[in-house]
Amino acid sequence: MTDTKNHAVAISSSLEGRAFTPVSASDTIEAVELAFDYRGDVTLTLRSGESITGYIYNRHVSAADSYLELFPADRPEAQRVPYADIATIAFTGEDTANGKSWENWVSKKESERQAEAAKLEADARTRGYL
Repeated sequence: MTDTKNHAVAISSSLEGRAFTPVSASDTIEAVELAFDYRGDVTLTLRSGESITGYIYNRHVSAADSYLELFPADRPEAQRVPYADIATIAFTGEDTANGKSWENWVSKKESERQAEAAKLEADARTRGYL
């Protein structure tokens, strides 16, 4: 599989801005798995020349009929795309979880809880309950 940035994909790095052109069925499976785990939109270029941008929410791999399902950015209904039709997968949407970690989320939530508690305490003092 070729990567347009010409370097190996690191698991911890974001795929945002990269494009992969699978050269075999196993490459296609690998690229779709990366796209499935991606937290942003991807753009599929099909062998027909058509491009579809959307969020991949499901995939099915079988010997006879592998496909992915995505929510297209420009249509309300989901679309199924056979793996055999995929020429390129580009990670075009923002990776909404890039650089964010569990620790950051916990810290943010704790700060929000403390701010809410302080607000409730001030409100209770104003009303004379404390």
